[in-house]
Amino acid sequence: MRTTLPGVTAIVLGAAVWPGATPSPALRRRAEVAAQLYCDGLVKVIITTGGVGDHPPSEAAVTARVLTDLGVPESAIRCEDRSHSTMENLVHSRAFLADGAPVVIVTDRWHLPRAKLVARRLGLVATGAAPSLRGSHPGRITRAVLRELPALLWYAIRPFPGTAGAIRRQNCGKR
Repeated sequence: MRTTLPGVTAIVLGAAVWPGATPSPALRRRAEVAAQLYCDGLVKVIITTGGVGDHPPSEAAVTARVLTDLGVPESAIRCEDRSHSTMENLVHSRAFLADGAPVVIVTDRWHLPRAKLVARRLGLVATGAAPSLRGSHPGRITRAVLRELPALLWYAIRPFPGTAGAIRRQNCGKR
C-alpha cells in the first residue's frame, strides 16, 4: 500500500553531497527554496530526492537535514533516496503522490525545463521553483546550461518508463 500526500507537494531534486555530509551550494540553495515554500504555506509536504553519490549519506537525507535546520518539521518531509538521475528522482517520487496531485519541482533555473519535461511525460501536474542566480559563478552557470541543452534533447526523444517505446526496449531479445 502506498501513502499518498494531500495538497501541493514540493519535490527537491538532488545535487551533490560533499565530504563530511556537507550539502553542495546547489543542494543548499534548493533546500532553502523548498523551506521557504513550506514556511509561506505554498506546499504542505516536501519530498527530498537523491541516492548516495560520491560521498554519503544520500542527497535526500542531507536535504532533509537542511530542511529541519531551517524549521521544516520532520513530519512534512519524505525521503526518496534511491535515485541517481532527474528521471529517477521523479519516477520514485510518484510513489508518494496521489494521482493528479500538483507538485512544485525545486531545482536550479537551468535544470527546470528538463525537469518539467520529465514530469509532464510522467503524467505529473508540475510547476517549478528555482533559487536566485545571485552569487553564482558565471562560468559554472555557463557549463551547466551547456550540459542541459543536449540533456534536454535526449529527454525529449527517449522512451520513458511505462511508454510503448520503453516497454519494447525492456523486452528486446526476450522471447
